[in-house]
Amino acid sequence: MEVAPKLISWLQEIRRTLHRWPELAYQEEKTAALIARELKRLGLEPRTGVAKTGVVAEIGAGKPVVALRADMDALPLQEETGLSFSSEIPGVMHACGHDGHVAMLLGAAALLVENPPPRGRVRLIFQPAEEKGAGALAMIKEGVLNGVEMIFAGHIDRHFRVGEIAVNEGLICAYTDSFFVEIQGKGGHAAWPHEAVDAVVVGSLLVMSLQTLISREINPAYPCVITVGKFEAGSAHNVIAERAILEGTIRSTHPEARKRLHEGLKRISRGVADLHRAKIKVKIKEGYPPVINDPQAAALAREAARLVVGEEGVVRQPHPSLGGEDFAFYLQKVPGCLVRFGAQKKGLEKVPAHSPRFDFDEGVLPIGASFLATVARVALERLSS
Repeated sequence: MEVAPKLISWLQEIRRTLHRWPELAYQEEKTAALIARELKRLGLEPRTGVAKTGVVAEIGAGKPVVALRADMDALPLQEETGLSFSSEIPGVMHACGHDGHVAMLLGAAALLVENPPPRGRVRLIFQPAEEKGAGALAMIKEGVLNGVEMIFAGHIDRHFRVGEIAVNEGLICAYTDSFFVEIQGKGGHAAWPHEAVDAVVVGSLLVMSLQTLISREINPAYPCVITVGKFEAGSAHNVIAERAILEGTIRSTHPEARKRLHEGLKRISRGVADLHRAKIKVKIKEGYPPVINDPQAAALAREAARLVVGEEGVVRQPHPSLGGEDFAFYLQKVPGCLVRFGAQKKGLEKVPAHSPRFDFDEGVLPIGASFLATVARVALERLSS
């Protein structure tokens, strides 16, 4: 589907405007207002305030109904990109490409409106709180999937080059559980450790011991990660810490592996506590479920990708990502597919998402917009026949 230069400039303007004023989960009010304004300019009638800050609109009429989704929220990071359109909000930036996702879905709306009407209805879902807050779940509770037969989305990915779209069936993102560990020892003077129970030593042993769950208790065919991202303890250099707090994440790609990791965390914590005469409390919070692309939807996505970037541009994600995506909640209700849009930028090949230096090649914007519009048409055609 051809994307006119004027539309490409508009996509870039939308993305840069959103990048200047990023908003955190459920605070995307200016973002939602911009989306609603642009949808009205296209002749659509958006519904705002869905799940607090979400926006929903429809193109076409009748059945079947296919949904397209973009996430809107930013991250609590201080931007360090040096871009001319850097974040103007201290401590908040778009470090995952959601500004691009919004621009793409607006671009898809423009393409769907300009061309002959789709054979059915396309529901546009602009979702809040993907990074934190399970905005997808909140949108589902508001009824955004009512009548929907299939749903599609895409995510900007700097692992792939511009002009590549990665399409996979099956599992592509992991379970994202988090844990909180409180260690209660016995404080004391640094010169008399025999009179104390050192929470730092207990916590350090626990951090190292948890890695044996991955290396020795989980089938290596199932990618898994345990990361302790926060370790707090102590008050002075010459005082043995009485208390320590550990917080981390468990990423897994198989239900049985996930269960063993949860049980293993609790078991090892009990053992470390007994070993050092400490008390340890463990809380595990279930996170997002895995993203599992429906085979039929993935086949339609692959067909649409070929129409947009050609056979040579359609690639595969080599292995499941241990990142999380709340698009998984939609896929628990209806078949669908999440693809990856190649957006590698020269000089930033090794800069990860969720980094203060994250940026992407804006050449991906018309590709994403064209794919979303094309996959909606392809899916509606198949579902109609």
